[in-house]
Amino acid sequence: MPDRTDNALTFGQRVRRARERAGLTRPVVAGLVGRSSDWVKGIETGTIGMPRLPMLLHLAHVLGVEDVADLTGEERIASSTYAKTAHVDLPLIRRALNTYHLTRRDDEPEPAEALAARVRQAWKMWHSPGAHRSAIARLLPDLLLDTQHSARTLEGVERRRALVAQAQTYHLAQLYLSFQPVPDLVVLAGDRAMTVAQDADSPQAIASAAWYMNHVYRDAGEAAEARVELAEEAASLLRTDDDPEQIARWGLLMLAVALSFAKVGRSGPAWRYWDKADDAARRLGNDYAHEWLMFGRGVVDAYALTMHNDLARPGQALEVAAALDVSAVPSATRRSYHLIEAARAHGMRDEGVAAVHLLRKAWEESPETIQYNLHTRAALPGLVKSGPPMVREDARRLAVEIGVPV
Repeated sequence: MPDRTDNALTFGQRVRRARERAGLTRPVVAGLVGRSSDWVKGIETGTIGMPRLPMLLHLAHVLGVEDVADLTGEERIASSTYAKTAHVDLPLIRRALNTYHLTRRDDEPEPAEALAARVRQAWKMWHSPGAHRSAIARLLPDLLLDTQHSARTLEGVERRRALVAQAQTYHLAQLYLSFQPVPDLVVLAGDRAMTVAQDADSPQAIASAAWYMNHVYRDAGEAAEARVELAEEAASLLRTDDDPEQIARWGLLMLAVALSFAKVGRSGPAWRYWDKADDAARRLGNDYAHEWLMFGRGVVDAYALTMHNDLARPGQALEVAAALDVSAVPSATRRSYHLIEAARAHGMRDEGVAAVHLLRKAWEESPETIQYNLHTRAALPGLVKSGPPMVREDARRLAVEIGVPV
């Protein structure tokens, strides 16, 4: 039965009690759960809130706690905190990815340049304000089908160019599927993107696929070493002397490594690789932003905010946020994400007024970004229940708009 001897204890206090009862130090617990000592300290002191369910269960196992309620106490763990929302068009995309076309079509394949133009338009829609997932869902089934047909039918250079367009289409599918309850399809889309990028024999396409595969690995909790190896191997294929396309991808892969190290609390290597990404952004100039990968000055600076958050350093995160001009990031989806990250930093410091304000701004930038963001879905119920009185109603209204039960 759960230990109910002191219902006044917070989650962090219960974690500390369980750790001390088990005779474990913070560094030992950190190593066993794949996080840093600062992360464990942040959990125990309340700087970091209750983790998502997979990590919560892992932490309970490491601490020798048989019933997770011994850690959560009377805190309500709403399914909305951990559940991923399914987009209304998800069945269409699932069908498009799981349907195999074994016979060749009779119609002429679309030229690679025409496919590339359609893919560029799709990326513009993804980064535009409004319902970007809904917009992309209308395009993906036909785009997947047509890029596959051209890649199977065309030959030589045209075939390789069609394969590059196909890889980018899988990236779009991967982004559409992200933060939905279909991890198998996210991995499938990422793997197919890497396969066709290699088939195209394109270092740039391989680098892009490695960037998106790194996101899959981080979300799945794969070892940081595996993620770093993939990114560095892909980066080694690029020429970084004078080609902006390749410099941008190289910088993006350095950023991928930095994010991976930050995710597991390894501050030193995280910032060393961020410096490399920063150098690539400097070489490209302050006004540069890749047209669909969005690598550039604004994104590099904004991801420093995420890294500080993952390293449990909200004070430094907010220093970055204070100097960050998200309007310089030419993507509504990215601007919304970075605003959510700033809200996360304020939440770690129990600054609910600022957190709700930034979440509202994120909603205004890109409704479907915040709607599928797991931090937002986890934070809003707590802000409604125990946030500052002046913003509880604002938090409740936002939760209702997003579709988070409170």
